[in-house]
Amino acid sequence: QFAVRAGGESDKAREWGDQRGKPPGIDPCVWSMEPFTISAPRPIILSGAGSRRGHKSAFPREQLAARGAQFLLWRCQDVPNITVRYVGARLHRLMNFNGMAVGSNRFKVDRNKSAHNTLLSHVSASHNSFFQCLLVRRHRGILKLSRYFIDLHKIEDWKEKFLHSFSMIFVRLALGVMLMLSFSVTINKSPSWALTEENLFFLEAWRTVDRAYYDKTFNGQSWFRYREDALRNEPMNTRDETYMAVRKMLSTLDDPFTRFLEPEKFRSLRSGTQGALTGVGLSIGYPTRLDGTGLVVISSSPGGPANRSGIIPGDIILAIDNMSTEDMDIYDAAERLQGPEGSSVELDIRSGSEVKHVGLKREKVTLNPVKSRLCETAGIGKDSSRVGYIKLTSFNQNASGAVKEAIKTLRNSNVKAFVLDLRDNSGGLFPEGIETAKIWLQKGVIVYICDSRGVRDIYETDGSDTIAASEPLAVLVNKGTASASEILAGALKDNKRAILFGEPTFGKGKIQSVFELSDGSGLAVTVARYETPAHNDIDKVL
Repeated sequence: QFAVRAGGESDKAREWGDQRGKPPGIDPCVWSMEPFTISAPRPIILSGAGSRRGHKSAFPREQLAARGAQFLLWRCQDVPNITVRYVGARLHRLMNFNGMAVGSNRFKVDRNKSAHNTLLSHVSASHNSFFQCLLVRRHRGILKLSRYFIDLHKIEDWKEKFLHSFSMIFVRLALGVMLMLSFSVTINKSPSWALTEENLFFLEAWRTVDRAYYDKTFNGQSWFRYREDALRNEPMNTRDETYMAVRKMLSTLDDPFTRFLEPEKFRSLRSGTQGALTGVGLSIGYPTRLDGTGLVVISSSPGGPANRSGIIPGDIILAIDNMSTEDMDIYDAAERLQGPEGSSVELDIRSGSEVKHVGLKREKVTLNPVKSRLCETAGIGKDSSRVGYIKLTSFNQNASGAVKEAIKTLRNSNVKAFVLDLRDNSGGLFPEGIETAKIWLQKGVIVYICDSRGVRDIYETDGSDTIAASEPLAVLVNKGTASASEILAGALKDNKRAILFGEPTFGKGKIQSVFELSDGSGLAVTVARYETPAHNDIDKVL
Protein backbone atom coordinates (compact mmCIF):
# COMPACT_ATOMS: atom_id res chain seq x y z
CA GLN A 1 0.00 0.00 0.00
CA PHE A 2 1.62 3.20 -1.08
CA ALA A 3 1.20 6.60 -2.63
CA VAL A 4 3.81 8.93 -4.08
CA ARG A 5 3.95 12.52 -2.88
CA ALA A 6 5.56 15.22 -4.97
CA GLY A 7 7.52 17.88 -3.12
CA GLY A 8 9.08 21.11 -4.29
CA GLU A 9 12.56 22.39 -3.54
CA SER A 10 11.47 23.43 -0.09
CA ASP A 11 13.20 22.40 3.12
CA LYS A 12 10.17 20.25 3.97
CA ALA A 13 10.54 18.32 0.72
CA ARG A 14 14.25 17.83 1.30
CA GLU A 15 13.49 16.60 4.81
CA TRP A 16 10.99 14.05 3.47
CA GLY A 17 13.44 12.81 0.86
CA ASP A 18 16.28 12.43 3.36
CA GLN A 19 14.09 10.61 5.88
CA ARG A 20 12.63 8.20 3.38
CA GLY A 21 15.86 7.53 1.54
CA LYS A 22 16.26 8.45 -2.07
CA PRO A 23 16.25 6.08 -5.05
CA PRO A 24 19.40 5.96 -7.19
CA GLY A 25 19.69 8.90 -9.54
CA ILE A 26 16.67 10.81 -8.18
CA ASP A 27 16.90 14.06 -6.25
CA PRO A 28 15.22 13.54 -2.85
CA CYS A 29 13.44 16.87 -3.22
CA VAL A 30 11.51 15.63 -6.23
CA TRP A 31 9.72 12.52 -4.97
CA SER A 32 8.89 11.27 -1.51
CA MET A 33 6.57 8.67 -0.10
CA GLU A 34 3.93 8.51 2.61
CA PRO A 35 1.47 5.76 3.56
CA PHE A 36 -1.70 5.98 1.53
CA THR A 37 -4.26 3.43 0.36
CA ILE A 38 -5.45 3.32 -3.27
CA SER A 39 -7.60 0.85 -5.19
CA ALA A 40 -5.99 -0.11 -8.50
CA PRO A 41 -7.08 -3.50 -9.81
CA ARG A 42 -5.67 -2.46 -13.18
CA PRO A 43 -2.13 -1.23 -13.90
CA ILE A 44 -1.03 2.07 -12.36
CA ILE A 45 -0.56 4.80 -14.92
CA LEU A 46 1.94 7.53 -14.14
CA SER A 47 1.84 10.52 -16.45
CA GLY A 48 3.92 13.68 -16.17
CA ALA A 49 2.05 16.93 -16.79
CA GLY A 50 4.32 19.91 -17.51
CA SER A 51 4.13 23.53 -16.48
CA ARG A 52 2.30 26.29 -18.23
CA ARG A 53 3.67 26.78 -21.70
CA GLY A 54 6.83 28.82 -21.99
CA HIS A 55 8.17 28.51 -18.46
CA LYS A 56 11.84 27.54 -18.64
CA SER A 57 12.16 26.07 -15.15
CA ALA A 58 9.55 23.37 -15.48
CA PHE A 59 10.49 19.72 -15.71
CA PRO A 60 9.57 18.23 -19.10
CA ARG A 61 6.60 15.91 -18.96
CA GLU A 62 8.61 12.92 -20.09
CA GLN A 63 11.27 13.58 -17.44
CA LEU A 64 8.64 13.67 -14.71
CA ALA A 65 7.01 10.49 -15.97
CA ALA A 66 10.34 8.72 -16.16
CA ARG A 67 11.37 9.90 -12.68
CA GLY A 68 8.08 8.84 -11.20
CA ALA A 69 8.24 5.42 -12.79
CA GLN A 70 11.86 5.05 -11.69
CA PHE A 71 10.85 5.90 -8.14
CA LEU A 72 8.03 3.35 -8.13
CA LEU A 73 10.30 0.70 -9.62
CA TRP A 74 12.91 1.40 -6.96
CA ARG A 75 10.52 1.39 -3.99
CA CYS A 76 8.67 -1.72 -5.16
CA GLN A 77 11.56 -3.69 -6.65
CA ASP A 78 10.74 -6.73 -4.53
CA VAL A 79 7.08 -6.88 -5.59
CA PRO A 80 6.72 -9.33 -8.52
CA ASN A 81 4.42 -9.01 -11.52
CA ILE A 82 3.05 -5.56 -10.78
CA THR A 83 2.64 -3.37 -13.82
CA VAL A 84 3.18 0.38 -14.13
CA ARG A 85 2.52 2.33 -17.27
CA TYR A 86 4.01 5.75 -17.66
CA VAL A 87 3.44 8.18 -20.48
CA GLY A 88 4.91 11.49 -21.53
CA ALA A 89 5.42 13.64 -24.58
CA ARG A 90 7.77 11.12 -26.17
CA LEU A 91 7.64 8.11 -23.86
CA HIS A 92 5.21 5.28 -24.55
CA ARG A 93 6.39 2.25 -22.61
CA LEU A 94 4.81 -0.60 -20.73
CA MET A 95 7.09 -1.80 -17.95
CA ASN A 96 6.97 -4.30 -15.12
CA PHE A 97 8.39 -3.59 -11.70
CA ASN A 98 11.38 -5.70 -12.60
CA GLY A 99 12.20 -3.09 -15.22
CA MET A 100 11.70 -5.38 -18.22
CA ALA A 101 10.16 -3.73 -21.28
CA VAL A 102 7.58 -6.18 -22.59
CA GLY A 103 5.53 -4.26 -25.12
CA SER A 104 4.11 -0.90 -25.96
CA ASN A 105 0.88 0.98 -25.49
CA ARG A 106 -0.49 4.26 -26.70
CA PHE A 107 -2.01 6.69 -24.23
CA LYS A 108 -2.91 10.34 -24.51
CA VAL A 109 -0.60 12.56 -22.53
CA ASP A 110 -2.32 13.93 -19.44
CA ARG A 111 -2.26 17.67 -20.21
CA ASN A 112 -4.14 19.16 -17.25
CA LYS A 113 -4.88 22.85 -17.69
CA SER A 114 -6.26 23.35 -14.22
CA ALA A 115 -6.36 21.55 -10.93
CA HIS A 116 -10.08 21.97 -10.54
CA ASN A 117 -10.94 18.43 -11.65
CA THR A 118 -8.25 16.73 -9.59
CA LEU A 119 -7.69 15.62 -6.02
CA LEU A 120 -4.69 17.34 -4.47
CA SER A 121 -2.79 15.04 -2.18
CA HIS A 122 -0.12 17.56 -1.28
CA VAL A 123 0.66 21.19 -2.10
CA SER A 124 3.89 22.96 -1.25
CA ALA A 125 4.92 26.43 -2.35
CA SER A 126 8.62 26.54 -3.13
CA HIS A 127 11.07 29.40 -3.25
CA ASN A 128 11.10 29.33 -7.06
CA SER A 129 7.46 30.44 -7.13
CA PHE A 130 5.81 27.18 -8.14
CA PHE A 131 3.07 25.04 -6.79
CA GLN A 132 4.28 21.49 -7.15
CA CYS A 133 1.81 18.77 -6.37
CA LEU A 134 0.88 15.24 -7.23
CA LEU A 135 -2.50 14.99 -8.89
CA VAL A 136 -4.44 11.83 -8.15
CA ARG A 137 -7.62 11.03 -10.00
CA ARG A 138 -9.51 8.05 -11.28
CA HIS A 139 -10.01 7.91 -15.04
CA ARG A 140 -11.97 5.02 -16.61
CA GLY A 141 -11.21 2.80 -13.64
CA ILE A 142 -7.44 3.42 -13.77
CA LEU A 143 -5.52 5.41 -11.18
CA LYS A 144 -3.65 8.32 -12.74
CA LEU A 145 -0.84 10.20 -11.05
CA SER A 146 0.76 13.30 -12.50
CA ARG A 147 2.86 16.32 -11.57
CA TYR A 148 1.31 19.76 -11.96
CA PHE A 149 2.93 23.20 -11.98
CA ILE A 150 1.40 26.66 -11.65
CA ASP A 151 3.58 29.69 -12.35
CA LEU A 152 3.05 32.13 -9.48
CA HIS A 153 4.99 34.99 -11.06
CA LYS A 154 1.99 35.82 -13.21
CA ILE A 155 -0.47 35.80 -10.32
CA GLU A 156 1.57 37.65 -7.68
CA ASP A 157 -1.05 40.41 -7.33
CA TRP A 158 -3.78 38.06 -6.22
CA LYS A 159 -1.57 35.44 -4.60
CA GLU A 160 -2.69 36.04 -1.03
CA LYS A 161 -6.36 36.03 -1.91
CA PHE A 162 -5.96 32.83 -3.91
CA LEU A 163 -3.99 31.09 -1.17
CA HIS A 164 -6.22 32.03 1.75
CA SER A 165 -9.64 31.67 0.21
CA PHE A 166 -10.23 29.60 -2.87
CA SER A 167 -7.15 27.40 -2.57
CA MET A 168 -7.83 26.34 1.02
CA ILE A 169 -11.50 25.70 0.33
CA PHE A 170 -10.61 23.64 -2.70
CA VAL A 171 -7.95 21.63 -0.88
CA ARG A 172 -10.37 20.82 1.94
CA LEU A 173 -13.06 19.84 -0.53
CA ALA A 174 -10.59 17.72 -2.48
CA LEU A 175 -9.36 15.96 0.63
CA GLY A 176 -12.96 15.26 1.63
CA VAL A 177 -13.70 13.71 -1.72
CA MET A 178 -10.50 11.70 -1.46
CA LEU A 179 -11.57 10.27 1.87
CA MET A 180 -14.94 9.35 0.42
CA LEU A 181 -13.35 7.53 -2.50
CA SER A 182 -10.64 5.97 -0.27
CA PHE A 183 -8.95 3.69 -2.74
CA SER A 184 -7.15 0.53 -1.71
CA VAL A 185 -4.33 -1.04 -3.70
CA THR A 186 -4.52 -4.78 -3.98
CA ILE A 187 -1.00 -6.01 -4.73
CA ASN A 188 -0.82 -9.71 -5.44
CA LYS A 189 1.45 -11.95 -7.41
CA SER A 190 -0.87 -12.33 -10.38
CA PRO A 191 -2.79 -9.12 -11.11
CA SER A 192 -5.36 -9.43 -13.85
CA TRP A 193 -3.46 -7.19 -16.23
CA ALA A 194 0.07 -8.56 -15.84
CA LEU A 195 1.25 -9.88 -19.21
CA THR A 196 1.60 -13.65 -19.16
CA GLU A 197 3.73 -15.82 -21.41
CA GLU A 198 0.64 -16.56 -23.50
CA ASN A 199 -0.12 -12.83 -23.84
CA LEU A 200 3.43 -12.25 -25.06
CA PHE A 201 3.09 -15.00 -27.67
CA PHE A 202 -0.18 -13.46 -28.89
CA LEU A 203 1.56 -10.06 -29.13
CA GLU A 204 4.37 -11.67 -31.14
CA ALA A 205 1.84 -12.96 -33.68
CA TRP A 206 -0.01 -9.63 -33.69
CA ARG A 207 3.20 -7.66 -34.35
CA THR A 208 4.19 -10.02 -37.18
CA VAL A 209 0.92 -9.35 -39.00
CA ASP A 210 1.06 -5.63 -38.14
CA ARG A 211 4.45 -5.26 -39.81
CA ALA A 212 4.01 -7.58 -42.79
CA TYR A 213 0.36 -7.58 -43.92
CA TYR A 214 -0.10 -5.85 -47.25
CA ASP A 215 -3.46 -4.20 -46.49
CA LYS A 216 -2.75 -1.54 -43.89
CA THR A 217 -6.47 -0.99 -43.34
CA PHE A 218 -6.57 -4.59 -42.02
CA ASN A 219 -9.89 -5.24 -43.73
CA GLY A 220 -11.31 -1.94 -42.48
CA GLN A 221 -10.70 -2.42 -38.75
CA SER A 222 -8.55 -0.82 -36.08
CA TRP A 223 -5.71 -3.30 -35.63
CA PHE A 224 -4.55 -1.64 -32.40
CA ARG A 225 -8.06 -1.71 -30.94
CA TYR A 226 -8.34 -5.41 -31.78
CA ARG A 227 -5.11 -6.11 -29.90
CA GLU A 228 -6.33 -4.37 -26.75
CA ASP A 229 -9.76 -6.01 -26.90
CA ALA A 230 -8.26 -9.46 -27.43
CA LEU A 231 -5.86 -9.11 -24.50
CA ARG A 232 -8.78 -8.10 -22.28
CA ASN A 233 -11.41 -10.55 -23.46
CA GLU A 234 -9.89 -13.62 -25.14
CA PRO A 235 -8.97 -16.57 -22.87
CA MET A 236 -5.22 -17.22 -23.11
CA ASN A 237 -4.48 -19.56 -20.22
CA THR A 238 -3.00 -22.39 -22.30
CA ARG A 239 -1.10 -22.54 -25.58
CA ASP A 240 -4.10 -24.12 -27.32
CA GLU A 241 -6.30 -21.21 -26.20
CA THR A 242 -3.69 -18.76 -27.46
CA TYR A 243 -3.51 -20.55 -30.82
CA MET A 244 -7.29 -20.22 -31.02
CA ALA A 245 -7.04 -16.49 -30.24
CA VAL A 246 -4.45 -16.06 -33.02
CA ARG A 247 -6.66 -17.90 -35.52
CA LYS A 248 -9.63 -15.77 -34.53
CA MET A 249 -7.52 -12.64 -35.03
CA LEU A 250 -6.45 -13.75 -38.52
CA SER A 251 -10.02 -14.62 -39.50
CA THR A 252 -10.99 -10.95 -39.15
CA LEU A 253 -8.76 -10.20 -42.18
CA ASP A 254 -11.03 -12.31 -44.43
CA ASP A 255 -7.94 -13.61 -46.27
CA PRO A 256 -7.78 -17.43 -46.66
CA PHE A 257 -4.06 -17.29 -47.49
CA THR A 258 -3.08 -15.58 -44.24
CA ARG A 259 -3.15 -18.39 -41.72
CA PHE A 260 -1.58 -19.80 -38.59
CA LEU A 261 0.59 -22.92 -38.80
CA GLU A 262 1.08 -25.08 -35.74
CA PRO A 263 4.65 -26.38 -35.29
CA GLU A 264 4.12 -29.66 -37.16
CA LYS A 265 2.32 -27.89 -40.04
CA PHE A 266 5.09 -25.30 -40.25
CA ARG A 267 7.70 -28.07 -40.51
CA SER A 268 5.61 -29.80 -43.18
CA LEU A 269 5.30 -26.62 -45.25
CA ARG A 270 9.02 -25.97 -45.00
CA SER A 271 9.87 -29.52 -46.10
CA GLY A 272 7.62 -29.12 -49.15
CA THR A 273 9.81 -26.27 -50.45
CA GLN A 274 13.08 -28.08 -49.78
CA GLY A 275 12.87 -30.81 -52.39
CA ALA A 276 10.99 -33.86 -51.05
CA LEU A 277 7.96 -34.97 -49.06
CA THR A 278 6.01 -38.13 -48.30
CA GLY A 279 2.47 -38.13 -49.65
CA VAL A 280 0.42 -38.80 -52.77
CA GLY A 281 1.80 -36.07 -55.06
CA LEU A 282 -1.15 -33.65 -55.16
CA SER A 283 -1.23 -29.87 -55.20
CA ILE A 284 -4.62 -28.58 -54.04
CA GLY A 285 -6.42 -25.27 -53.72
CA TYR A 286 -9.75 -23.70 -52.86
CA PRO A 287 -12.55 -24.27 -55.37
CA THR A 288 -14.17 -21.57 -57.47
CA ARG A 289 -17.92 -21.02 -57.45
CA LEU A 290 -18.21 -23.20 -60.53
CA ASP A 291 -16.33 -26.03 -58.81
CA GLY A 292 -18.72 -26.12 -55.86
CA THR A 293 -17.71 -27.44 -52.45
CA GLY A 294 -14.60 -29.46 -51.61
CA LEU A 295 -10.98 -28.86 -52.57
CA VAL A 296 -9.80 -28.59 -56.17
CA VAL A 297 -6.79 -30.46 -57.57
CA ILE A 298 -4.40 -27.95 -59.14
CA SER A 299 -1.82 -30.49 -60.26
CA SER A 300 -0.58 -34.03 -59.65
CA SER A 301 3.11 -34.92 -59.66
CA PRO A 302 3.96 -36.97 -62.77
CA GLY A 303 4.46 -40.60 -61.79
CA GLY A 304 3.16 -40.03 -58.26
CA PRO A 305 0.43 -42.14 -56.58
CA ALA A 306 -2.39 -39.72 -57.43
CA ASN A 307 -1.23 -39.30 -61.02
CA ARG A 308 -1.04 -43.08 -61.57
CA SER A 309 -4.58 -43.49 -60.21
CA GLY A 310 -5.98 -41.10 -62.83
CA ILE A 311 -6.55 -37.99 -60.67
CA ILE A 312 -6.17 -34.93 -62.92
CA PRO A 313 -6.21 -31.12 -62.48
CA GLY A 314 -9.74 -29.85 -61.97
CA ASP A 315 -10.95 -32.88 -60.02
CA ILE A 316 -12.63 -32.12 -56.70
CA ILE A 317 -11.63 -33.87 -53.48
CA LEU A 318 -14.87 -34.39 -51.55
CA ALA A 319 -13.48 -36.33 -48.58
CA ILE A 320 -10.19 -37.56 -47.10
CA ASP A 321 -10.44 -40.76 -45.06
CA ASN A 322 -14.24 -40.28 -44.91
CA MET A 323 -13.89 -36.74 -43.52
CA SER A 324 -15.66 -34.12 -45.64
CA THR A 325 -13.49 -31.35 -47.10
CA GLU A 326 -16.40 -28.90 -47.39
CA ASP A 327 -15.14 -26.76 -44.50
CA MET A 328 -11.57 -28.11 -44.41
CA ASP A 329 -8.62 -25.74 -44.65
CA ILE A 330 -6.24 -26.64 -47.50
CA TYR A 331 -3.36 -26.89 -45.05
CA ASP A 332 -5.29 -29.31 -42.85
CA ALA A 333 -6.02 -31.28 -46.02
CA ALA A 334 -2.36 -31.26 -47.05
CA GLU A 335 -1.38 -32.58 -43.62
CA ARG A 336 -3.93 -35.40 -43.93
CA LEU A 337 -2.64 -36.32 -47.39
CA GLN A 338 0.90 -36.65 -46.06
CA GLY A 339 2.02 -39.39 -43.72
CA PRO A 340 4.45 -42.27 -43.21
CA GLU A 341 5.77 -43.89 -46.36
CA GLY A 342 3.69 -46.95 -47.25
CA SER A 343 0.61 -45.89 -45.26
CA SER A 344 -2.79 -45.60 -46.96
CA VAL A 345 -5.22 -42.76 -47.50
CA GLU A 346 -8.75 -42.92 -48.95
CA LEU A 347 -10.12 -40.15 -51.19
CA ASP A 348 -13.59 -39.41 -52.54
CA ILE A 349 -13.09 -37.68 -55.90
CA ARG A 350 -15.55 -35.96 -58.23
CA SER A 351 -14.22 -35.95 -61.79
CA GLY A 352 -16.72 -34.25 -64.07
CA SER A 353 -20.09 -35.83 -63.27
CA GLU A 354 -18.52 -39.00 -61.87
CA VAL A 355 -17.85 -39.55 -58.16
CA LYS A 356 -15.31 -42.26 -57.34
CA HIS A 357 -13.54 -43.67 -54.30
CA VAL A 358 -9.76 -43.94 -54.63
CA GLY A 359 -7.31 -45.67 -52.30
CA LEU A 360 -3.69 -44.49 -52.43
CA LYS A 361 -0.45 -45.50 -50.76
CA ARG A 362 1.86 -42.71 -49.68
CA GLU A 363 5.30 -42.57 -51.24
CA LYS A 364 8.33 -40.37 -50.95
CA VAL A 365 7.75 -37.93 -53.79
CA THR A 366 11.03 -36.46 -54.99
CA LEU A 367 10.31 -32.96 -56.13
CA ASN A 368 12.76 -32.64 -59.00
CA PRO A 369 11.02 -29.68 -60.59
CA VAL A 370 12.46 -29.95 -64.12
CA LYS A 371 12.28 -32.53 -66.86
CA SER A 372 13.59 -31.85 -70.35
CA ARG A 373 14.03 -33.54 -73.70
CA LEU A 374 14.94 -32.83 -77.27
CA CYS A 375 12.00 -32.80 -79.70
CA GLU A 376 12.43 -33.12 -83.45
CA THR A 377 9.57 -32.19 -85.75
CA ALA A 378 9.21 -31.77 -89.48
CA GLY A 379 10.49 -28.43 -90.70
CA ILE A 380 12.37 -26.57 -93.37
CA GLY A 381 16.17 -26.69 -93.16
CA LYS A 382 18.67 -29.01 -91.54
CA ASP A 383 18.34 -27.92 -87.88
CA SER A 384 14.96 -26.15 -87.82
CA SER A 385 13.20 -29.14 -86.26
CA ARG A 386 15.29 -29.20 -83.05
CA VAL A 387 13.20 -27.84 -80.16
CA GLY A 388 14.15 -28.03 -76.51
CA TYR A 389 11.20 -28.98 -74.29
CA ILE A 390 11.42 -28.04 -70.58
CA LYS A 391 8.73 -29.11 -68.12
CA LEU A 392 8.81 -27.04 -64.90
CA THR A 393 6.49 -28.56 -62.28
CA SER A 394 7.10 -26.33 -59.24
CA PHE A 395 9.28 -23.58 -57.82
CA ASN A 396 11.19 -25.18 -54.99
CA GLN A 397 14.71 -24.15 -54.03
CA ASN A 398 16.16 -26.14 -56.96
CA ALA A 399 13.98 -24.68 -59.73
CA SER A 400 16.06 -21.94 -61.38
CA GLY A 401 19.29 -23.93 -61.17
CA ALA A 402 17.61 -26.95 -62.74
CA VAL A 403 16.23 -24.82 -65.60
CA LYS A 404 19.72 -23.47 -66.33
CA GLU A 405 21.14 -26.98 -66.44
CA ALA A 406 18.36 -28.12 -68.79
CA ILE A 407 19.03 -25.21 -71.18
CA LYS A 408 22.76 -25.94 -71.26
CA THR A 409 22.14 -29.64 -71.91
CA LEU A 410 19.68 -28.95 -74.74
CA ARG A 411 22.02 -26.40 -76.33
CA ASN A 412 24.61 -29.12 -76.66
CA SER A 413 22.08 -30.75 -79.01
CA ASN A 414 21.98 -27.55 -81.09
CA VAL A 415 18.34 -26.62 -80.38
CA LYS A 416 16.87 -23.67 -82.25
CA ALA A 417 13.85 -22.93 -80.02
CA PHE A 418 12.42 -23.74 -76.61
CA VAL A 419 9.05 -24.75 -75.19
CA LEU A 420 8.57 -24.01 -71.48
CA ASP A 421 5.71 -26.07 -70.06
CA LEU A 422 4.12 -24.46 -66.97
CA ARG A 423 0.92 -26.49 -67.06
CA ASP A 424 -0.15 -27.69 -63.61
CA ASN A 425 2.67 -25.72 -61.98
CA SER A 426 0.99 -24.44 -58.81
CA GLY A 427 3.84 -22.11 -57.85
CA GLY A 428 6.16 -22.23 -54.89
CA LEU A 429 8.99 -19.97 -53.84
CA PHE A 430 8.60 -16.41 -55.15
CA PRO A 431 12.38 -15.74 -55.43
CA GLU A 432 12.78 -18.82 -57.63
CA GLY A 433 10.10 -17.49 -59.98
CA ILE A 434 12.03 -14.21 -60.27
CA GLU A 435 15.36 -15.98 -60.89
CA THR A 436 13.80 -18.19 -63.56
CA ALA A 437 12.42 -15.13 -65.38
CA LYS A 438 15.90 -13.58 -65.41
CA ILE A 439 17.19 -16.61 -67.33
CA TRP A 440 14.97 -15.75 -70.33
CA LEU A 441 14.85 -11.93 -70.31
CA GLN A 442 17.46 -9.55 -71.70
CA LYS A 443 16.08 -6.69 -69.62
CA GLY A 444 12.81 -5.29 -68.31
CA VAL A 445 10.32 -5.43 -65.46
CA ILE A 446 9.45 -8.90 -64.17
CA VAL A 447 6.67 -8.06 -61.71
CA TYR A 448 5.26 -5.18 -59.68
CA ILE A 449 4.63 -5.75 -55.98
CA CYS A 450 1.60 -3.77 -54.84
CA ASP A 451 -0.24 -3.11 -51.62
CA SER A 452 -3.33 -1.07 -50.76
CA ARG A 453 -1.47 2.16 -51.60
CA GLY A 454 -0.21 1.08 -55.02
CA VAL A 455 3.15 -0.12 -56.34
CA ARG A 456 5.50 -0.87 -53.44
CA ASP A 457 8.39 -2.55 -55.20
CA ILE A 458 9.57 -3.44 -58.69
CA TYR A 459 11.48 -6.58 -59.65
CA GLU A 460 13.39 -6.20 -62.89
CA THR A 461 16.45 -7.53 -64.66
CA ASP A 462 19.36 -5.87 -66.44
CA GLY A 463 20.21 -8.99 -68.43
CA SER A 464 23.26 -9.99 -66.38
CA ASP A 465 21.70 -13.36 -65.47
CA THR A 466 20.25 -14.27 -68.86
CA ILE A 467 21.46 -17.35 -70.73
CA ALA A 468 18.58 -17.82 -73.20
CA ALA A 469 17.35 -14.45 -74.43
CA SER A 470 17.52 -14.97 -78.19
CA GLU A 471 15.90 -18.29 -79.14
CA PRO A 472 12.16 -18.36 -79.91
CA LEU A 473 10.16 -19.35 -76.83
CA ALA A 474 6.64 -20.74 -76.39
CA VAL A 475 5.03 -21.09 -72.94
CA LEU A 476 2.27 -23.62 -72.20
CA VAL A 477 -0.27 -22.77 -69.45
CA ASN A 478 -3.57 -24.10 -68.13
CA LYS A 479 -5.87 -23.62 -65.16
CA GLY A 480 -3.34 -25.41 -62.97
CA THR A 481 -0.77 -22.66 -63.65
CA ALA A 482 -0.77 -20.56 -60.48
CA SER A 483 1.12 -18.06 -58.35
CA ALA A 484 4.88 -17.96 -59.14
CA SER A 485 4.34 -19.69 -62.49
CA GLU A 486 1.82 -16.96 -63.39
CA ILE A 487 4.44 -14.34 -62.54
CA LEU A 488 6.89 -16.02 -64.91
CA ALA A 489 4.33 -16.41 -67.69
CA GLY A 490 3.16 -12.81 -67.32
CA ALA A 491 6.72 -11.44 -67.40
CA LEU A 492 7.60 -13.38 -70.55
CA LYS A 493 4.35 -12.38 -72.28
CA ASP A 494 4.34 -8.66 -71.41
CA ASN A 495 8.03 -8.26 -72.33
CA LYS A 496 7.23 -9.88 -75.71
CA ARG A 497 9.75 -12.59 -75.00
CA ALA A 498 7.33 -15.50 -75.43
CA ILE A 499 3.94 -16.45 -76.81
CA LEU A 500 1.50 -18.15 -74.41
CA PHE A 501 -0.53 -21.18 -75.49
CA GLY A 502 -3.23 -23.03 -73.60
CA GLU A 503 -6.10 -21.87 -71.39
CA PRO A 504 -6.72 -19.22 -68.70
CA THR A 505 -4.54 -19.67 -65.62
CA PHE A 506 -5.64 -20.23 -62.02
CA GLY A 507 -5.44 -16.56 -60.96
CA LYS A 508 -3.60 -16.50 -57.62
CA GLY A 509 -2.04 -13.06 -57.46
CA LYS A 510 -1.14 -12.68 -53.80
CA ILE A 511 2.25 -13.17 -52.17
CA GLN A 512 2.64 -14.94 -48.86
CA SER A 513 5.72 -14.86 -46.68
CA VAL A 514 6.15 -17.43 -43.93
CA PHE A 515 7.38 -16.26 -40.51
CA GLU A 516 8.55 -18.60 -37.78
CA LEU A 517 7.35 -17.79 -34.26
CA SER A 518 9.21 -18.37 -31.01
CA ASP A 519 7.66 -21.78 -30.24
CA GLY A 520 8.28 -23.31 -33.67
CA SER A 521 4.86 -22.46 -35.08
CA GLY A 522 4.51 -20.06 -37.99
CA LEU A 523 2.41 -17.48 -39.77
CA ALA A 524 1.84 -17.37 -43.51
CA VAL A 525 1.01 -13.72 -44.17
CA THR A 526 -0.11 -12.09 -47.40
CA VAL A 527 2.51 -9.39 -47.85
CA ALA A 528 1.59 -8.06 -51.30
CA ARG A 529 -0.18 -8.74 -54.56
CA TYR A 530 1.28 -9.12 -58.03
CA GLU A 531 0.85 -7.10 -61.18
CA THR A 532 2.45 -8.09 -64.46
CA PRO A 533 4.74 -5.64 -66.32
CA ALA A 534 1.64 -4.43 -68.21
CA HIS A 535 -0.10 -3.84 -64.83
CA ASN A 536 -2.50 -6.74 -65.20
CA ASP A 537 -3.74 -8.04 -61.87
CA ILE A 538 -2.81 -11.72 -61.68
CA ASP A 539 -5.91 -12.39 -59.58
CA LYS A 540 -7.64 -11.88 -62.89
CA VAL A 541 -6.50 -14.76 -65.09
CA LEU A 542 -3.86 -14.30 -67.79
